[in-house]
Amino acid sequence: MIDMSIENLHFAYAKGQDILKGITLDLKGSSTAIIGQNGAGKSTFVKLLKGLIKPDSGTIKMNGEDIVDLTAAELSQHIGMVFQNPNDQIFKNKVINEVMFGPLNIGQGEKEAHANALKALKSVGLSHHVDENPYDLSLSERKMITIASILAMDTDVVIFDEPTMGQDFAGKEILKTIIKDLQDDGKLVLCILHDMDFAAEVFEQTIVLNEGRVLLDGMTHEVFTNEDILKQAHLDQPSIMHVAEQFGITDTYVSEEDLIDRLAKEFGH
Repeated sequence: MIDMSIENLHFAYAKGQDILKGITLDLKGSSTAIIGQNGAGKSTFVKLLKGLIKPDSGTIKMNGEDIVDLTAAELSQHIGMVFQNPNDQIFKNKVINEVMFGPLNIGQGEKEAHANALKALKSVGLSHHVDENPYDLSLSERKMITIASILAMDTDVVIFDEPTMGQDFAGKEILKTIIKDLQDDGKLVLCILHDMDFAAEVFEQTIVLNEGRVLLDGMTHEVFTNEDILKQAHLDQPSIMHVAEQFGITDTYVSEEDLIDRLAKEFGH
């Protein structure tokens, strides 16, 4: 089980303008959604975990080892990150070469990297695009290419930044399967999201950030019942909870399946 421990993390891009103000978290072997409005510090936080920027103070440990002083390149064998905009990540002129780049860069052999790339492309539904130019594909497909690139690296920690953005229902279903498979493989999955419905349905743990501080950290179904804290962070409860309220159901339901089962029992069908 992967354990990331963050203690009293502070960061500012400019002196006196703190973005993160003493973040303390224990991320242990679960799928975790990180939610909050723009400017809450979500992207800055995961960039610190990935080593793309360095904190002003505080510690970041992975399985007990302090990783603050490690470079992004040194961390790439352990932590993979899918950026919000795929165009910031793609630079090869063939899909297969793009997906193989990360694995090769962390020391996988050509044969292993190729096999892992094909497996990853199959998992995101792009096996039939291996020889195409990524920029001949749609934005949502390019997003899937960047996800495949990280999956092929087989890192212990996988960070997604807004993976559902631009995805249709089918794309979101693929993402659900990927996240569950990563979790089943013992990976630590962290995901920045604005999609409350997806966060509620898919993730075990949810962290609410607001103005650089942790407002709430707990099991997802418990976090989404705390309407006052969500309002403080300018966030809505998942739509399924509002549907339940229309039927006079006050228990917490964060997935459609659970609510449908409850309604079927309630109305005798």
